Amino acid sequence: MQITLMQGIMLAIAAIIIGVDYWLEAFFIFRPLVVSTVTGIILGNVPLGLATGALTELAFAGLTPAGGTQPPNPVLAGFMSTTIAYTAGVTPEVALGLCLPFSFLMQYVILFFYSSFSFFMAGADKAAEQADVNKIIRTNIITTAIVAISYGVIVFSCTYLAQEPMAKLVTSMPTWLIHGLEVAGGILPAIGFGMLLRVMMKAKYIPFFIAGFLMMNFIPMNNLLPVALLGTAFALFDFFNAKARKEEIAAAVANNQGNEGGNKHVGI
Repeated sequence: MQITLMQGIMLAIAAIIIGVDYWLEAFFIFRPLVVSTVTGIILGNVPLGLATGALTELAFAGLTPAGGTQPPNPVLAGFMSTTIAYTAGVTPEVALGLCLPFSFLMQYVILFFYSSFSFFMAGADKAAEQADVNKIIRTNIITTAIVAISYGVIVFSCTYLAQEPMAKLVTSMPTWLIHGLEVAGGILPAIGFGMLLRVMMKAKYIPFFIAGFLMMNFIPMNNLLPVALLGTAFALFDFFNAKARKEEIAAAVANNQGNEGGNKHVGI
């Protein structure tokens, strides 16, 4: 299917807004699940956006910026996974494998901005010494605008201008290569989730992990809603338990302080 000019412009506008959010890490709408869903809405195929977004989100779940490092860009991955599946008519797994070069492209663009924006630092330091708040604000607005416009231009070029060559490239691929990309796309979410568990997994969460694993693999279900509800129940259980422990500790501390005060009074 073809992407119209209006759809391309809408994708570019969405990329500008989401790019600013990723640059500032404000509302976290830059996650692939949200980006792909928005792309699916613009292209008129919400189920496809949800399917590609879910796979891409799992693949990128454990990839987060740390210090000066910059992981593959989740924004371009979200846009391109849905776009490739839409224009080339491939499965979400194949689209996930094909969207990675675009994600790497934006990763290097962002790294370039990190380096080139050092040009503004001397002026920003001078403005800070002079307490020139307006200049500091202008500097932040200019750098953010450059990043936002870059997102819009790159997404418009990759989704609208390059859609025909991209579709021809995919259709010209041999069957074995398409199958390989599909297998790789199916493995990537497991790898991403494994990377996330490596960071977040603690001994006290193992029972919850086992319960979710058993439900997903041994109980017939038509969708993931029961697992999500079980996770919500576990989260509420842990929240209220932590709150109760905090109140008990506060009460014990207050009681201990009261006893110490009484002992001092008796001693006097």
